[in-house]
Amino acid sequence: MESEKRLLNDIKNGSRSAMRELYDRYSGYATAVCLRYIPDRDEMQDVMQDSFVKIFTSLDSFEYRGEGSLRSWITRIVMNESLDYIRRNGRFTFTDDIPDGAEEDEPEIDAIPDDVLMEMIGRLPDGYRVVLNMYVFGGMSHKEIAEKLGIKTGTSASQYFHAKKLLAKMIDDYNKRQ
Repeated sequence: MESEKRLLNDIKNGSRSAMRELYDRYSGYATAVCLRYIPDRDEMQDVMQDSFVKIFTSLDSFEYRGEGSLRSWITRIVMNESLDYIRRNGRFTFTDDIPDGAEEDEPEIDAIPDDVLMEMIGRLPDGYRVVLNMYVFGGMSHKEIAEKLGIKTGTSASQYFHAKKLLAKMIDDYNKRQ
């Protein structure tokens, strides 16, 4: 039996250790997903707590579709809880500010540590950061993003374009300092 399916069965049978195992197994990955949307660690912890409450209270409605489906489901919950948090706190704004001097070419990111790159993404305006994450890490199309966020497809594409430009400028500035 697949490990996710066994874990789910144990949780449904009331095993607290299985609940702990689920948390231990997926909380690190879920935290990384959450940090893409909520860069402030205190706020991220609140969203993670809400996410795991929702995960544990919604397990009965989860439909197992094979190994990996639980992780995907957890990822969607964390992403949705993150977006809800941003909306509730009135920080979900879209801007058309374009940075001056952003490079047209793809910036060189090989020498940039992952934590520095994630910090740069965290500094993007909320609209830019959310669309960039949904498009790049979530693999969503601009149409899907627009439907999820209640915006126009063109707005999603524009936010992504501007996010890339601003991120390219941050990367270029970082590389010049090194």
